Amino acid sequence: MSLPVAQRLVRIPPYPFREVAMLKAKLVKEGKRVLDFGIGDPDLPTPRFVIDALCAAANDPTTHPYDESGYGIPEYKQAIAAFSKQRFGIDIEPEGEVQGCIGSKEALAHIIWAYTDPGDIVLVPDPAYSVYKVQTMWCGGAAFPMPLDPQSGFLPDFDAIPLSVRKQAKLLFLNYPNNPTGAVASKEFLAEAVEFARKWGMIICHDAAYCEVGYDGFQPPSILEIDGAKDVCIEFHSLSKTFNMTGWRVAWAMGGKEIVDALSRVKSNVDSGTFMAIQRAGIAALENYAEWAPKMRAQYQERRDALVSGLRTLGWPVDPPKATFYVWTPVADGYTSMEFSKALLEEAGVLTIAGTAYGEYGEGFVRWSLTIQAPDKMGTIQEAVEAIKSKLNLTWA
Repeated sequence: MSLPVAQRLVRIPPYPFREVAMLKAKLVKEGKRVLDFGIGDPDLPTPRFVIDALCAAANDPTTHPYDESGYGIPEYKQAIAAFSKQRFGIDIEPEGEVQGCIGSKEALAHIIWAYTDPGDIVLVPDPAYSVYKVQTMWCGGAAFPMPLDPQSGFLPDFDAIPLSVRKQAKLLFLNYPNNPTGAVASKEFLAEAVEFARKWGMIICHDAAYCEVGYDGFQPPSILEIDGAKDVCIEFHSLSKTFNMTGWRVAWAMGGKEIVDALSRVKSNVDSGTFMAIQRAGIAALENYAEWAPKMRAQYQERRDALVSGLRTLGWPVDPPKATFYVWTPVADGYTSMEFSKALLEEAGVLTIAGTAYGEYGEGFVRWSLTIQAPDKMGTIQEAVEAIKSKLNLTWA
């Protein structure tokens, strides 16, 4: 028997990264060599101290039942509070201001469910991670795009949002360091955002998944460093990028108690929390942050520098990102984003993501990920640059 799927599923485009994975698999099956700069999945191994902590915790039968706390085990929440104090200098109450999450992706979806009714407006950056827009649509809300313009440092212009939209918007999504552009936000901008949200009565949802991937000594700030931010903000952090734990699905949200409680109420009706052994492994990760994170950043910075310098030898006008493991580059003359990404793949065997996969305002760009699955990371970068040089005759305005 075949039944039609729900209209909410019909209305959304295919998840772009699933499509990329399928295309890559097809080409590999055909025997073609693919130099993969596509999906941002950390390629370094999970640290041994995290794996050891998981093994020890998994062998403890007390970690096997449901985590009935609803928010996360006390030790995990305390470790998050300690990390937040060490890293950002902010005071977070473990009880009430922290919610453990099964990866930040589910939490981003669930905060939208918590606040969005049919007809409500949610302000979303464009280009951006697709979850913000898709989940708003699934709730019957309207995602209002905030263009991220290179001339403004890929920061949204709050003054450009129509007055009628400001009055109706319930949520404002920000993501810094930014995927896909690699842009960063200053504390001055974050303070402006907090004041904007307070004035118009909306909640800021700050996706800080890439907060620990900064370069040249830059440490991206937390929006909760801004005075009064807890009144209007919830911030989402992940262990995926910092500790190469994408498949572990462990993260957290923190912010004002009322907002965190709303997220927790949704989650209590949808999931049963993260396996307690994985939460204990998360504690080990956070406790070793100061020693581990610089090593992780150094490896990505080496790749960033190699890719940027290599592309520049082709005449490509590329700015090195201050954070994230992405490089956001303009397309060559005569191409759309999709055409250019396709040409790179078909002619040079180089897989990138077209900017339009992240929204209308991603047109004119492609995204490169510095997470390289091949054994020889630096060699893959050099090979990609040489392949483009030999296979394509490109110019830039």
